[in-house]
Amino acid sequence: QVQLVESGGGLVQAGGSLRLSCEASGSIKYMGWYRQAPGKQREFVARIDRGDMTNYADSVKGRFTISRDNAKNTVYLQMNSLKPEDTAVYYCAAGWTGPDRYWGQGTQVTVSS
Repeated sequence: QVQLVESGGGLVQAGGSLRLSCEASGSIKYMGWYRQAPGKQREFVARIDRGDMTNYADSVKGRFTISRDNAKNTVYLQMNSLKPEDTAVYYCAAGWTGPDRYWGQGTQVTVSS
């Protein structure tokens, strides 16, 4: 069982930046981020494997950057040029075949216009 602990959410104005962090209790191949806005389904944001191969949702390409520190079992999500539509609860996720086996508790990101 892998436990994930997120940090770094908050309130920011449109155009601003935030960095989310997620520490895993152990080493795991895939780590990533999903988000869920009010009234919407949870959606994929970004993922990274231990070899630093990354994938992004089209909606965040060029604005968000995912990275990881394997020595610390930690994944980061640097979010720049934030928009009000980025407002959501962001969930860290991890797994062995994809970032979908273990989930964090979620952290709120609110972008004001």
